[in-house]
Amino acid sequence: MEGDEAAGLLAERGPGRLKTYRRRWFLLAVVCLLNCSNAMLWLTFAPVADQTAAYFHISLEMVNWLSIVYLLISIPFGLVATWVLDSVGLRCAVILSAWLNMMGSIIRMFSVLKFMSLGSQNYWYLFVGQCLCALAQPLVIFSPTKLAALWFPDHQRATANMISSMSNPLGILIANVLSPALVPEGRHIPLMLGVYAIPALTACILATVGIREKVPPTPPSASATNSTSQPFFLGLKMLLRNKPYIILAVCFGGGIGMFTCFSALLEQILCENGYSNVFAGLDGALFTVCGLLGAFLLGLYVDRTRNFIESTKICFCLSALASIVFAVASRFRDQAIALAISSSIFGFFGFAMYPIAMELAVECSYPVGEGTSTGLIFVASQIEGVIFMILLQALTVRVSKDPSSTCALDQDGALDWTIPVLLMAGLCSAMACFYVIFFHTDYKRLHAETNSSDTVKAEDTGSDDVPEA
Repeated sequence: MEGDEAAGLLAERGPGRLKTYRRRWFLLAVVCLLNCSNAMLWLTFAPVADQTAAYFHISLEMVNWLSIVYLLISIPFGLVATWVLDSVGLRCAVILSAWLNMMGSIIRMFSVLKFMSLGSQNYWYLFVGQCLCALAQPLVIFSPTKLAALWFPDHQRATANMISSMSNPLGILIANVLSPALVPEGRHIPLMLGVYAIPALTACILATVGIREKVPPTPPSASATNSTSQPFFLGLKMLLRNKPYIILAVCFGGGIGMFTCFSALLEQILCENGYSNVFAGLDGALFTVCGLLGAFLLGLYVDRTRNFIESTKICFCLSALASIVFAVASRFRDQAIALAISSSIFGFFGFAMYPIAMELAVECSYPVGEGTSTGLIFVASQIEGVIFMILLQALTVRVSKDPSSTCALDQDGALDWTIPVLLMAGLCSAMACFYVIFFHTDYKRLHAETNSSDTVKAEDTGSDDVPEA
């Protein structure tokens, strides 16, 4: 009789577990598609900045603002996004992000539709669309750690975080390759805007129709079972008093900001010395592909070893060295191989840090909610990114146009990026040194899960020792 009951229980649990497994991976796939689409929309124009400026009759600075606006909007809205994730829930955050992303991509297309034309003011369709997409970014960027904590067991969290987090640089990769391919000339920009709207629309449909549950029926880990996340404002206060977390936020946030500048300004940096938009796109693609590979390998390694701190410190140092090589090589002509190698190494170790550092943020700030701990780092990265973008552009020097230059600039001449790229390498090196020397922390969430597991085992052992009546 007992055997029949056990078999029936397993039969009931089997389909339930399979259903949860399918929902877990469907949710991960939707978040990945949404994250990728949002990144594509963010950097749509950066690889073809010259053609965009000529098509809409605007300056390069106005084209750059289509990327910078992401950073500016996500600073105040990032705090709202952390509250939505930790207070309202992951499902609401993903669906809201999907709708904002889709509406932004549609509004951008109004700029090339004749019956919606505003004449010389069509640029503002692009700007408003980018603003809506920028509102979507924090909601989906902050989701990976929350998704991993709620839906995945502890031995898969770093891998799940890596997959969902790296869909953002995958979008950057696609934008770097696809934009130059779609826009060999400015007249092809309408085609590019239409193509980029397709993933956004698909993600919106899948998120709205397919995501139905806030949390899984069965918690996958001890920390998910015994959720003790602090209230939002109390969590913020705890983070601001947590020295290891502040160091991580400043250094890693600065690293994200520097990667943002690198991705957005790469074409303008390279064209001065005769490198084409196609090469700049391929260089950006290598940067991202190697980053995806590095993140995948490091995610698997950290899931097995739990060496969060050691891994991030080594990667930070090696990425800083690669930034120095790139800064020097980019100042000379005919250095395509050196640029490709340095960009690949820069991406391999730089991107590899991203999901691990986000997990480390949760570990050093537990029991603060995952959305709050990762969200505040992202807000810090956006603030630093805005500062870096404005500073680097301000340090450029206008020079007479070189015949070998591929920059499609006006009669005022080309821009010399020597000082900005050297400063970028110096800042990367300084942040890496500061992080290696001063960052130390305990793995608070892992320790809490170990203690909880030990308590459960002790209770089970105690109940087994009680004699039957």
